Amino acid sequence: MELINLNIPSWSDMAHWLPEAILCLTFLAALLGDLVVRGRRIAVPFTISVIGLLLAGYYTIQDLGGPAHTIMGDLIIVDGMAAFFRLLFIFTGLATVLFAWTSEEIMGAKRENKGEFFALTVMMTVAMCVMAEARDLLMLFLSMEGVGLTSYVMAGYMRGSLRSTEASLKYVLFGAVSSAIMLYGLSLLYGMTGSMTFDGIRTALMAGQVDNFSLLVVVILVFAGMSYKIAAVPFHFWCPDVYEGAPTPVSALFSVGPKAAGFALMIRFFYTTLAVGPDAAASSPLISQINWPLLLGVISAVTMTYGNLVALRQTNVKRMLAYSSIGHVGYLLMGFVLLSGGGLVAILFYLLVYTLMNLGAFFYVTAINNHLKSEDLRDYVGIGFRAPWASAMMVIFLGSLTGIPPFAGFVGKFYLFTAALDRDLFWLVIVAGLNSVVGLYYYFKVAKAMFLTEPEEGADLSPLKLHWLQYVVLAALAIPTLGLGLLFNEISEMASTAVSLLAIGM
Repeated sequence: MELINLNIPSWSDMAHWLPEAILCLTFLAALLGDLVVRGRRIAVPFTISVIGLLLAGYYTIQDLGGPAHTIMGDLIIVDGMAAFFRLLFIFTGLATVLFAWTSEEIMGAKRENKGEFFALTVMMTVAMCVMAEARDLLMLFLSMEGVGLTSYVMAGYMRGSLRSTEASLKYVLFGAVSSAIMLYGLSLLYGMTGSMTFDGIRTALMAGQVDNFSLLVVVILVFAGMSYKIAAVPFHFWCPDVYEGAPTPVSALFSVGPKAAGFALMIRFFYTTLAVGPDAAASSPLISQINWPLLLGVISAVTMTYGNLVALRQTNVKRMLAYSSIGHVGYLLMGFVLLSGGGLVAILFYLLVYTLMNLGAFFYVTAINNHLKSEDLRDYVGIGFRAPWASAMMVIFLGSLTGIPPFAGFVGKFYLFTAALDRDLFWLVIVAGLNSVVGLYYYFKVAKAMFLTEPEEGADLSPLKLHWLQYVVLAALAIPTLGLGLLFNEISEMASTAVSLLAIGM
């Protein structure tokens, strides 16, 4: 019966989906532009991608604060949370495109099909936006597969590199298994509720049509598929190998974009299906039936502990950042434990901060790799004096990732810890605090090598000449990473507004 009452999409929907429409046209234009010039002028697809991302960002800003709309036959919802994540994904895509232009791994003389990289980045940006807007099981799965398929290609972009090919293969295998697990859970959910929309599923669950054990099985299966996307333990095995093998700009994008999209989808799905609005979620009988706090709390603690402890042993900076990103997923899951409004605000704020500091750290590795052709920590000895400005910004990123004041990471963790304390989860806050101390050691091990370790006799101490665009992008990430640690009220209010509009949009 649901199909009989389906709302057919109309052209008026485009008024509320203009940023995504622009990005879709940008993807096609970048591909055609690269085909027309036959790879001789890489500036063509690069310029098209930058202009398209800027236009999409402009129209996203113009649409901020508007009422929620369901479009595309009610498959998609555009509300405050969707706008928040739109800006986040478009900024991430733009920063990746700009920095990839300066990367030897992407633009090296031996690299083929350079223009396609920029088109793929735009395509991934579109898919991530749709993940944050999905309100139907069909769109949920299609958007996740859109991000996944694009990611598989980008991970193996350096076709001549065995490491890159291995990364792509591992990504495909793990992605296929996780998608199958999640699809099975979604099919069970549809069979039990008879609805594809999140609202319809919630109505059926609230009416008591599903028994507790069946609901628990479905939640575990669906959460397992989403956990793969965010690299939560025990679905993290692909993450370090893929990040190490993929081109560093791609690793930077993977470490931020799909993770944020995964959290956006988790928020949209679980907040809508398990409760009526963020603030009412904590008292929902469905949550108490599946013991949500224990399930998420244990996964959060194990994820952050595993990520930080394994990062301690890494000597490859890129691989260390991969494991640290797993640890940060554990921190983010703290805000997700009880599906409270305060926890959601904390997640949105920390995702913004995490995007800035993690992109900056990976981009610094990209810039240094252009010259050293190495990501080994031993080769970073004395690099702070060879590239002082870039290295100073790297210290800002590392300090923020650690969570020490006055950097934005400290404020982000403060919000997450406070949200957990409000629910009396003292044990989880203690675990997170101990993990932050562990992070302090391995993050500043990098800073120590850059500035405090004496280079070996005869080592090359000549200055490194970084591309001017690298300085611009790093500064655009470092300044707000420092500034948000001091002026955080405005972003917190924006996140709170997004949460309130999410409740309206339901």
